[in-house]
Amino acid sequence: MTLLLPLAGCKQVKEERKNRVLESATSGYRQAIRWGYHDAALQFVEPKERPEQLTPLLENVRVTGYEVVRSPVIIEEDKAEQIVRIEYVLRDRQRLESLTDRQRWLYDKETSNWWLTSGLPKFKTD
Repeated sequence: MTLLLPLAGCKQVKEERKNRVLESATSGYRQAIRWGYHDAALQFVEPKERPEQLTPLLENVRVTGYEVVRSPVIIEEDKAEQIVRIEYVLRDRQRLESLTDRQRWLYDKETSNWWLTSGLPKFKTD
């Protein structure tokens, strides 16, 4: 019975660490998107889901707001979801747009990283 307590404590520490890493990943991603560092934002995308290059259309997008509507929530053991509202301006038209981005994150036990599996936001560029 006393052997179970250290195991339970170890599991709790691992879960807390996993939550901190998720917060760090979503915060870093938010900063990259908010300030237009698309190359940096791309580094949060799961490697097998990453496009080889960014679309030139992203250069026409300037993000003006990034609001977390629902903070990251672990929905399954190694899966999390976050919902954000992004406001942006199309530079060539000076038109304000907005979108709701439902982000899906996957925890990689080998690297101890959270990867964005839903891809970069789908900015409307036309």
